[in-house]
Amino acid sequence: MSEILRESLRALGREWRSGAPGILVLALVVAVGAVTSVGLFTDRVQGAVDLQAAALQGADLVISARQPPPENLAQRARRMGLETVRTAEFRSVLFHGERTQLAELMAVEAGWPLRGTARVADAPFAKDRPARGVPGPGEAWAQAPLLQRLGVDLGARLEVGDATLTLTRVITDEPGRGGSLFQMAPRLLFNHADLARTGLIVPGSRVDHRLLLAGPADAIQAFHAWAETRVEEGTQIRGVDDARPELRRAIDRSRRFLGLAALMAVLLAGAAVAVAARHDSARQADAVVVMRCLGASRRRVTAVFALRMLWIVLLAGAAGIILGALAQAGLAALVSDWFGTALPAPSLRPLLLGLGVAAITALGFALPPLLTLGGVPPLRVLRRDLAPPTPSAWLVAGFALMAFGALVFWQAGDPALAGWVLAGTLGLLTVLLGVAWALVRVLGRLRTGGGVALRFGLANLARRGGVSALQLAAFGVGIMALLLLAVVRVDLLATWEGQLPEAAPDHFLINVQPDQVAPIQDLFRESERSAPEFHPLIRARLVAIDGETVHAEAFAPGRARRLATREFNLSHARTLQADNRIVAGQWWGADGSPPGFSVEADLARTLGIALGDTLTFRVEGERVSAPVTSLRQVEWDSFNVNFFVLASPGLLEGYTPSFVSSFYLGEAAEGLLTDLARRFPSATVLDVGALLDRIRRIVDRATLAVEYVFLFTLAAGLTVLLAAIHATRDLRRRETAVLRTLGATRGQIRAGLLAEFLVLGALAGLLAAAGASAGGVLLATRVFELPYGPDPLVWILGVGGGALGVGLAGWLGVRPVLRQPPLWTLRGPA
Repeated sequence: MSEILRESLRALGREWRSGAPGILVLALVVAVGAVTSVGLFTDRVQGAVDLQAAALQGADLVISARQPPPENLAQRARRMGLETVRTAEFRSVLFHGERTQLAELMAVEAGWPLRGTARVADAPFAKDRPARGVPGPGEAWAQAPLLQRLGVDLGARLEVGDATLTLTRVITDEPGRGGSLFQMAPRLLFNHADLARTGLIVPGSRVDHRLLLAGPADAIQAFHAWAETRVEEGTQIRGVDDARPELRRAIDRSRRFLGLAALMAVLLAGAAVAVAARHDSARQADAVVVMRCLGASRRRVTAVFALRMLWIVLLAGAAGIILGALAQAGLAALVSDWFGTALPAPSLRPLLLGLGVAAITALGFALPPLLTLGGVPPLRVLRRDLAPPTPSAWLVAGFALMAFGALVFWQAGDPALAGWVLAGTLGLLTVLLGVAWALVRVLGRLRTGGGVALRFGLANLARRGGVSALQLAAFGVGIMALLLLAVVRVDLLATWEGQLPEAAPDHFLINVQPDQVAPIQDLFRESERSAPEFHPLIRARLVAIDGETVHAEAFAPGRARRLATREFNLSHARTLQADNRIVAGQWWGADGSPPGFSVEADLARTLGIALGDTLTFRVEGERVSAPVTSLRQVEWDSFNVNFFVLASPGLLEGYTPSFVSSFYLGEAAEGLLTDLARRFPSATVLDVGALLDRIRRIVDRATLAVEYVFLFTLAAGLTVLLAAIHATRDLRRRETAVLRTLGATRGQIRAGLLAEFLVLGALAGLLAAAGASAGGVLLATRVFELPYGPDPLVWILGVGGGALGVGLAGWLGVRPVLRQPPLWTLRGPA
């Protein structure tokens, strides 16, 4: 074994000095560097995005229950390096002299919020600023509507149960409120030390006790897994992914966009290594002949060259990891300010992925040809036409499929995204190879027309039909991946950003009574603003699905169990909103028939609700049942009023609703909000501008990250072109030597080769444009749930850019071939 080890190192040394494995090493270094840099950067960006998302709930993890969470939970969390803060939320009536007002009270400990920043002002609707700390003992912060309804200013003293608290600040934004926009009363925030003094918490009180936790992601995950199996029944654990649907949608899409960018790097890396490894294995035939003539066994030959490939993988992998780490460090330093904070440190996973890319791609794409090297006949020393045995197509395809599939699922972290990318890539490769072979055959029949250069180029393509088809497929994959990132990515990101327009609703108005709807709309018209649209809202609890009683314990811990225990905001509508789309079933007619419920598709999947199931809700003590007649996809990030469950007109007739609306006010909102609070004190205005701004920031940061990740994948794409051209350079060198010997000039050969590459690039670009357009539609509809129409620019850039890019790369690649004297080539092996 030691002899084989030394022999493999000597073989690598000889090859390294001659520069023969250079293109394979370059492909591996670029592949590993691209994947590592993308992985490290996206890992850090995703950590920053998660931190911003955590700011909306004030913590990385929230444990809530009707009773104070056991102290052992907080102790365990602190031992695991997590910060903890307790809060308590409940409703109570406040007193100021003879005036009373229902309020949402929240008691907070020092250190709240653990994530994000509360904002306060010195007067209702005045300019706000970040809060420092929490209300001191005996103090309270209140939302502006609470002050207006009680008719008080800051400095007033409110009776809160048995305690008296002094109003010191107006609270304008509070982390954690993003979990529920529909508060039934304005907020009063006070110190947790005053909670016992109020005397409001007695046995039977409806209180939401919360334990907020924050810390490193791995510690949060470990604690979450530990706590899920130990909390009591009725206790909920909520992470960042369990936030409001608008926020959850933004986070999910940002992860998928970053995942798509990283997957394109993996795809291009695999293509580059596959082409380079196949060419490298073919080059070893002569070395194998010498070893076989000197008595080496087939097993020894295979072991030597397998170990040689292992050394290349380790060296190139290490170099690629270092390159990727340096590249992402520089990029992170440039963009960290855009996130408002330093990017968190990455995990080790991207480094392992980078080394895995080198190992898996080499194993999947280089091992099958290597296994056949031992079968090279020694007679090749005399007969140069004897090639190594061709590996089984099924063996090569099987290894390559397993390698690429493992890389895709490992990198994506999202089964849906990985599945669509893998299926699309395999489908594209099948189509590319079939169409490429057909196009090469057609070109062979057209080579009698045109000038000398064009006929020469077409003849080259037709003569090497199999090689030309493989080159065309490799170019097509590379160009398609670049088109997806360069054009389709831009269109998808623009569509995503366009769903958060500048005039998106930034305020919600709730608790509006039926007789107040028309006067409020008149108030908006008097202020020269568009009258908002109001939607009825009826509170109800889901009690049965298709006759089966809903028990929270029947659902796994998480979102499904929380939904099963909460009350729903039902509404009824005659027409479908513009930001809703039916994905299954049919919307009811204008007369409300057939009666039924329309359910948001994601909620249906979470609770196991199917089209046709009968849902039963308890509304005001009565049961209302109807079948599910349609499932809807809702654009939550439109910030319009939307509902998980809609009823057909007439189904909820007889029940008294309140009304809710959303509208855009912008900065000049103080006067209108003051009039609204004065004339309609029972209505509650909720400012969601902060939530909207945070979601916009998440979209912006994800967009910037994808833009910069594209630079790394571009390098991998160029390597694919270089590897594909380099793979046929030896063959072109021999052909050029023969043509030069027969009298062809260097200019004629150069023109013919250039024509060949231009045609090859244009055809590859045409196929890539078709693949990118189809891939864009699939990704938009199946992964990102965004509207998308293929961009004509994809075809222009695909055909034109393919011809120019491949033509230029081909010309640069064959320049050394043209400069080499024919005699050198004809005298010895290439």
